[in-house]
Amino acid sequence: MGYLKEIGLYFMMLKGVFIKPTKTSVLRNLVLKEIDDLIIGSLGIVCFISFFVGGVVAIQTALNMDNPILPKSLIGFASRQSIILEFAPTFISIIMAGKVSSFITSSIGTMRVTEQIDALEVMGINSLNYLVFPKIIAMLFYPFVIAIAMFLGILGGYTAAVLGGFATGDQFIQGLQEDFVPFQLVYAFIKTFVFAILLATIPSYFGYYMKGGALEVGKASTTSFVWTSVFIILSNYLITQLLLS
Repeated sequence: MGYLKEIGLYFMMLKGVFIKPTKTSVLRNLVLKEIDDLIIGSLGIVCFISFFVGGVVAIQTALNMDNPILPKSLIGFASRQSIILEFAPTFISIIMAGKVSSFITSSIGTMRVTEQIDALEVMGINSLNYLVFPKIIAMLFYPFVIAIAMFLGILGGYTAAVLGGFATGDQFIQGLQEDFVPFQLVYAFIKTFVFAILLATIPSYFGYYMKGGALEVGKASTTSFVWTSVFIILSNYLITQLLLS
């Protein structure tokens, strides 16, 4: 019953986010701040990880191609498939769950502890719309982050393959172009959009409804990271079953 109560409370929170909206001029500033904190502030770590993990994928593929009959273009093909289908949308989202969910939960949780949320309610402001809705809007730009991760991952794979002598540039690019299915990009961005909603709402739930003091803020941040990661993985499985099976 405890989990059912939590799920029901989560959906009630989502309903509360979209009623009694905040004034547009105020909301615009809140959204711009959230974009800066959640999206732009995450680009550095995303770019760094994407480039080097893309390189590792290419090197691992090359080192495990023991059969000389296999074409070198397979390195580019395997790198493209790994990065577009799973690494960029899913692996980066797990990384973002650690960074973004902790930030969201701790910031809202601190407001709950210091009674700032109660003050918003006393002033007649819908605190859910004021605090959570800008985060949802900001995370709608998250697919652009994943697009950058895809590009840098493939660039990292190309760089590692060429500089490491595993394949020529033409062979790697040939592999990138072989048997490309455009729907795979659509699939990747559909699940990225779902992950973005989860990244914005689950941490907000744990921060908004937390109880206790400063110590509980840290515990809530850890819990939100765990559950955000769990639901990202579960939704990844379900979406893959629905769209690719």
